[in-house]
Amino acid sequence: MASIVVRRLVAAACAAVTISAATGAARADTLADAMVGAYTSSGLLEQNRAVLRAADEDVAQAVAALRPVISWSAEVNRGFGTAQSTQSQQNPLTGQTTSTTVTQNTVSNQASVGLSAQLLVYDFGRTRMGVDLAKESVLAARQSLVGIEQQVLLRAVSAFWEVRRAQQTVDLRQSNLRLIERELQAARDRFEVGEVTRTDVALAEARLAEARSQLAIARGNLTSAQEEYFAAVGRRPGTLTPPQAVPTVPATVESATNTALRLHPEIIAQQHRVTVAELQIAIAEAAQKPTVNLSGQYGYSTDLDSTDFSRSGSVSLGASGPIYRGGELTSLVRQAMAQRDQQRAQLLQVSRQIRQNVAGAYIALQTARASIEAGDNQVRAAQIAFEGIREEATLGARTTLDVLEAEQDLLDARTLVVSARVDQYIAAYNVISAMGLLTVEQLDLPVQRYDPSVYYNMVKNAPARSVQGERLDRVLRAIGRD
Repeated sequence: MASIVVRRLVAAACAAVTISAATGAARADTLADAMVGAYTSSGLLEQNRAVLRAADEDVAQAVAALRPVISWSAEVNRGFGTAQSTQSQQNPLTGQTTSTTVTQNTVSNQASVGLSAQLLVYDFGRTRMGVDLAKESVLAARQSLVGIEQQVLLRAVSAFWEVRRAQQTVDLRQSNLRLIERELQAARDRFEVGEVTRTDVALAEARLAEARSQLAIARGNLTSAQEEYFAAVGRRPGTLTPPQAVPTVPATVESATNTALRLHPEIIAQQHRVTVAELQIAIAEAAQKPTVNLSGQYGYSTDLDSTDFSRSGSVSLGASGPIYRGGELTSLVRQAMAQRDQQRAQLLQVSRQIRQNVAGAYIALQTARASIEAGDNQVRAAQIAFEGIREEATLGARTTLDVLEAEQDLLDARTLVVSARVDQYIAAYNVISAMGLLTVEQLDLPVQRYDPSVYYNMVKNAPARSVQGERLDRVLRAIGRD
């Protein structure tokens, strides 16, 4: 039931994103398009998917340790040698002894083949616990991949809105420049008829130079934002169309925090790491106990120079175990316990960090909302003041400096509102990310999702060259990683 509530919450929060994605623009011009582009082109995601596949192979290797190990050997041997001996012989008639040197060459050719097999019979569950440990590591790696997915999508969101902020700032600066140019021309006209002094004209010229400088800076910021967008999304931004509404988030920090502590991928990943550490203790303790192995051998040997041959074989059941290893085994147990305590402490630290992230995102969201409200009021007041001062200046009651300052106040107010609205969107998505819900699945983005269970199911039983192994080869070729 809780999962359904969470899904409904995220669906409502990102309705504008999914609606804009339904149109399917060719370029990334909506927020949904930006996130889809980031998901499909991220090298960071590809890197961590490969890390996960490597963890899947750890399961296969652990399973293989429970199976018999069969090996073969073959040998062809050619032996040769030369022997020389002296033989003495006495002539019975003459009684003389003669010596004869005899040289004999020997050559032998033999061939032999052998098979050996070994099977673990019992080791107090140490190897099976190794399989469980590998599976827990896979689950932790999957959650870490979800965390990376959140980072990639949040970076795309930030890049999208930073381009929007920079573009709107450029538009404001350009509008401000055109207004100052008109004010400068008006000041020059009034100077010609003697209504203002040269000082008023110089003030307008100085403000125009400043406006041009600020516009150049804004354009540079826009270029930087576009480069960040390209790095995050994988393509240049087109005309960005923002969502129609700010994502809906839980009404209270407590509600969001409770969701985060249950569903955030970092929390779940760390819980699996704690389980891994506990299994390591059990494995270290089982290493102090004996193991029982069944082994068999078969050999065939033949003399290639004759029909002689021999066959032999044996089957044995043996047990072995440590007696004394200088305290190494007990040290490994204590070390595993210390690592378990480390992972538990890390889980507490991650929980606290998640709480802090949720609270910080809410504070940023509330600050942005307050800034928008205050900024709107400031813009309205600054607009009225500017129009009034400009009208008074035409009547000679205000100076050119008064007009320029009023115009600057209006520009500052409009810039504040633009930044506050961008900050509101970014903060809202930060809240969703801090809750652990900024994922392709929860946002229901129109993209082919990476399913980590496909590769795992292909390798979890440690396939060799078989029908299953051929299917695995096809999977590797399909993802381009063979």
